[in-house]
Amino acid sequence: MLNKVILQGRLTAIPELMHTKTDKAVVHFSIAVEDSRSVNDEREVNFFNCEAWNKTAEFICKYFEKGQQIIIDGRLKTSTFTDKDGNNRKNVYVVVEGVNFCGAKSSEAQEKDIENTFADAATDSIE
Repeated sequence: MLNKVILQGRLTAIPELMHTKTDKAVVHFSIAVEDSRSVNDEREVNFFNCEAWNKTAEFICKYFEKGQQIIIDGRLKTSTFTDKDGNNRKNVYVVVEGVNFCGAKSSEAQEKDIENTFADAATDSIE
């Protein structure tokens, strides 16, 4: 059997790292992916919920921000639950196993890099 997903899109919110009761790192986020086909000269956008664990979760939270392009690979997973009205529901999401940078850095990320470079240089000159 094969269950493999590769998506390129933009993060819809700032990824926030959380920890389980057993101290495993996890992040839940969504990405917006433009469809290559257009309808009435407008590209359709699909939103995909994603989940990453441990080092992958930490990496995403450290290096990615809202609006930034991201490439993820992973697998689809389904979960079922009962909503507050007693209806059975199914949720489909991507369990992220790998992540890659895509596109140019945002101006905020570039500013952070510059600040970190100056901070590192100041620390080096003090020692």
